[in-house]
Amino acid sequence: MQIYNTLTRRKEPLTPREPGKIGMYVCGMTVYDYCHLGHARVMVAFDLISRYLRARGYDVTYVRNITDIDDKILKRAADNNESIEALTERMIGAMHEDETRLGVLPPDAEPRATGHVDEIIAMIEVLIDKGYAYPAANGDVYYRVREFADYGKLNNRRLDDMRSGARVEVDDNKEDPLDFVLWKAAKPEEAHWPSPWGKGRPGWHIECSAMSTCSLGNTFDIHGGGPDLTFPHHENEIAQSEAATGQTYVNTWMHAGAVRVDEEKMSKSLGNFFTIRDVLAEHDPEVVRYLLVASHYRSAISYSADSLVEARRSLTRLYTALEGVEAEPMATDVADPQSPCARRFVQAMDDDFNTPEALAVLFELARELNRAKAESAASAPRLAGELRALGGVLGILSQPPGAFLHGENAALDEAHIEEQIARRAAAKAERDFALADAIRDELAAEGVILKDSREGTRWVFQAGDA
Repeated sequence: MQIYNTLTRRKEPLTPREPGKIGMYVCGMTVYDYCHLGHARVMVAFDLISRYLRARGYDVTYVRNITDIDDKILKRAADNNESIEALTERMIGAMHEDETRLGVLPPDAEPRATGHVDEIIAMIEVLIDKGYAYPAANGDVYYRVREFADYGKLNNRRLDDMRSGARVEVDDNKEDPLDFVLWKAAKPEEAHWPSPWGKGRPGWHIECSAMSTCSLGNTFDIHGGGPDLTFPHHENEIAQSEAATGQTYVNTWMHAGAVRVDEEKMSKSLGNFFTIRDVLAEHDPEVVRYLLVASHYRSAISYSADSLVEARRSLTRLYTALEGVEAEPMATDVADPQSPCARRFVQAMDDDFNTPEALAVLFELARELNRAKAESAASAPRLAGELRALGGVLGILSQPPGAFLHGENAALDEAHIEEQIARRAAAKAERDFALADAIRDELAAEGVILKDSREGTRWVFQAGDA
């Protein structure tokens, strides 16, 4: 199995520290608001990775942390006039609801920053004793970036380039503008913990160093996260952890791609910012998950109405193939694939989790299954079972075919179609033929073909060739 390592910028063989076992840590959410599509991308990407590693026979310990103390959390709690605990518990509950609907399995451990303050303080004390950190006059504790010789290795950056080109916060308490905070002195009435440097709370970066090493040891196999975390967060994690322990922190660094909305970066200022629950209020969760797994985990995803239509169309092809067949139960352990399709699926996924190629195998299976159904062949149940089993490794095709094709979400689609047909009829009545044609073309792009007659307009769904 080959995995792309952000640190070395190349694919490398997966070589677990302990044969047959994988320790994986992923930076989770800062729980001050509802999770957005970028969070969904990371959730689903590493859920997919952990599912596949387990299907290949590895004993995976998957740890994903929760940041439950942070400047944004303090501000949001104050703005809401609620306690930090009330805010974070509410947002953690919402996060768990969102990930469940997306088919994301719970991690094996979900440490919270507030539960590891003692370990964080202990790590900071080690860094101070080794000369990598220093208490400042204002009660903060800072990390001496220039003391760590390999600083910048994850992002291939040189310190002098960072200093000359970056917007660096001016702080008279720092020895060097590049130094970053490990411990923040508490402001009046602010949440705090006692420490050797006075009342305060952890900095963001040190939280993950403490939680990951406490959960998986000083060195572990895989560390993952979103594309925006490579610098400074993951760079700082490496500096802190390796300075404190004297050991390699992580063997393989993995980063999911970004989410773009209609080819633009998702941003509240651009008005194209979507929470997971906003999206799931209008779209089948499995369609959204399919969209997120259809692209390679390292590539950017373009989220748009058209991309969701295509995702539904693709899932419809797979579920249509499964409909009317009693699938033969099959194991989802692909460590020893027996069929040619399963072998190609494993070959694709072993190549840095190449989901586009893996999905191509599923569509090949669907075509075989459709032929077997048409010929009433005895192989149909086996093919259906294999299609379901391989889809399950990706976290899809878990619904009964009828539920997806004709159930509640399908009914919602029908209501949308009928509404569009009514709009088109009104446009034609007003002789706005351009609008009528635009509505027809929009529905056609969704796979809905309109057929006009004297009796009115009827429609058929054209899923495409399976």
